[in-house]
Amino acid sequence: MSVDLHGRSFLREADFTPEEWAWLLRLAGDLKAARRAGAERRHLTGKNIALLFEKTSTRTRCAFEVGAHDQGAHVTYLDSSGSQLGHKESIADTARVLGRMFDGIEYRGFGQERVEELAAGAGVPVWNGLTDQWHPTQMLADQLTMIEHTGRPLSEISVAYVGDARFNEANSHLVAGALSGMDMRIIAPEPLQNEAEVRAVAERIAGTTGARLTVTDDLGAVEGVDFVSTDVWVSMGEPGDAWTERIGLLRPYQVNRALLEATGNADVKVLHCLPALHDLGTAVGRQVYEATGLDALEITDEVFEANADVIFDEAENRMHTIKAVMVATLAEGVIAARTIAW
Repeated sequence: MSVDLHGRSFLREADFTPEEWAWLLRLAGDLKAARRAGAERRHLTGKNIALLFEKTSTRTRCAFEVGAHDQGAHVTYLDSSGSQLGHKESIADTARVLGRMFDGIEYRGFGQERVEELAAGAGVPVWNGLTDQWHPTQMLADQLTMIEHTGRPLSEISVAYVGDARFNEANSHLVAGALSGMDMRIIAPEPLQNEAEVRAVAERIAGTTGARLTVTDDLGAVEGVDFVSTDVWVSMGEPGDAWTERIGLLRPYQVNRALLEATGNADVKVLHCLPALHDLGTAVGRQVYEATGLDALEITDEVFEANADVIFDEAENRMHTIKAVMVATLAEGVIAARTIAW
């Protein structure tokens, strides 16, 4: 299979065909293997990459920086105080300036329309490191982790995302699961389920791949899954007063021992995109405990630590999959067009 993504932006899963999505996963696996073998080739030497962060991050920033450095590229990090984006300079003008200086631009921030406008004006590939609606680099990392921990193709893997499903993580799970022909189940209280337009996009794709998609509030839908995935219950940028209502709705949806036992699968594994509120080791965790008496929210510490090997493989895979996106869209010639067997 020959795939050429050179010059393309990476904004959301639905912009790619199932074949293109699978190719990115294969490329990530190849690049990971090459790095571990000490045989990585540099395909981005001399490239300059801008990292625009309106929302902070550990994994996304480090994955882009280390991945770019491994491939010979240079990066410039701009946080919300380091540029005029949206303050004194429009997104359109920022795009035209950065596109003259950089070969590729990463954006992590708020509305999807912001990264779309950036891509429309930059004239170079733009990559979505997270918006309120989509988190495509996380999905590549999650799916690479699933393949590694099962040894099976994605079409033979079942996943239940449990928790708040209105935002990027659950939206991306649903659409990426559709692209990969998976058995993808979204389990959330009805007020916190994916919006109708997101479901429509996923169902359209599933019609071509044979994916099995479920959106429900029934926790019994975890039965038989290979993986349970979750995320924080209050997303970045939401007001503090959202906690009380959200916790009330989501307490039954905590990923704990009882939920995993309900899968009936003794080998079920847990995914979490991080950061996780599983103990009192963070300022936010302690604030929640003082307000509610809960020492963990979306996932218990017991379950988190029992699945730490999977969760931190998932975190590492952010780098390998992000590197694949940069190489696929910036490198010219053999990498962008070659057939990769995996």
